[in-house]
Amino acid sequence: MKKGHGLCIATIAVAGVLSGLFGASGAIAAHTNMTFPRPAVDEPVATARSQEVAVLSGGCFWGVQAVYQHIRGVISATSGYSGGKAETAHYEMVVRGDTGHAESVKVVFDPSQITYGQVLMIFFSVAHNPTELDKQGPDWGPQYRSAVFFSSEEQKRIAQAYVAQLDAAKVYPQKIVTQIVPLKAFYPAEGYHQDYLKHHLDSPYIQINDVPKVAGLKKQFPQLYHEY
Repeated sequence: MKKGHGLCIATIAVAGVLSGLFGASGAIAAHTNMTFPRPAVDEPVATARSQEVAVLSGGCFWGVQAVYQHIRGVISATSGYSGGKAETAHYEMVVRGDTGHAESVKVVFDPSQITYGQVLMIFFSVAHNPTELDKQGPDWGPQYRSAVFFSSEEQKRIAQAYVAQLDAAKVYPQKIVTQIVPLKAFYPAEGYHQDYLKHHLDSPYIQINDVPKVAGLKKQFPQLYHEY
């Protein structure tokens, strides 16, 4: 099922109720009243400006992209596809769910301003619900799976340690199902998918599923939040 296409009014109403119960990322609302754990294992803050890349999959890329566009230290966030081959990195094919691709976001950030661990902290707290298997909110299928695509052994080590930390702390009532897998390639999505929240703010899907994520970011991590 694809993000809101053909959703009836009743489904939208139910999604609105669930959004209120479960908060911006699908996590139980009580989590918004606690300090989300910072990664115990992380890279040090860089001493000079540079660029690092994180590729993350957490359901529909519209909302995930919007969240990272509101974070200090993020240089760019691009919606796209990871996990499959170049010839199938097209929306009409990915949406079928049989290409191996996941809707993903490439986050380019300055590690002198924000660490990789902090990028993951946002991912696991407000960008999506990491306990949903092959789905996210109203979107179903492996193309909406939760995944961290690591590009170095250091990224792999930090991501694995953070998942273990969150599970041990029982931050979520269910076990985290996020895949931690090597990044083979990232393919930018079609232009009409870029900056989707900014251009479609009145969309019921965006209002129900994605605007609360940005609001959750601002509430939980005001020190990392910035406007466009």
